[in-house]
Amino acid sequence: MKTIFVVDDSDTNLAKAEEALEDQFNVMTLPSAAKMFELLEKIKPDLILLDIEMPVMDGFSALERLKEGNWAGIPVLFLTGTINAAIEERSSALGAIGIVTKPFSPSGLLEQINSHI
Repeated sequence: MKTIFVVDDSDTNLAKAEEALEDQFNVMTLPSAAKMFELLEKIKPDLILLDIEMPVMDGFSALERLKEGNWAGIPVLFLTGTINAAIEERSSALGAIGIVTKPFSPSGLLEQINSHI
């Protein structure tokens, strides 16, 4: 079973994503980018679902760090409640494979993920 990290500072979003994905994937929910990097030392996921707007380290900064390290090959799909041209351009420039807008539907989230792994 493939492993997905879901990184979001909202417990509600973490629970909703886990519920949508747990039947098809091994889901690891993480409340911050710092926790994600701790777990990356032990586990390499098949995909990271990463919130853009988080305190301390936002999703853009986290993706930049991922691309610099041993994790450059892990696909990253951004989560965001705010979508605009600047966010789309920056996401693409950093190498994100796509953006899922919040609130997301479970079926839409599964469709996005299944199209990338």
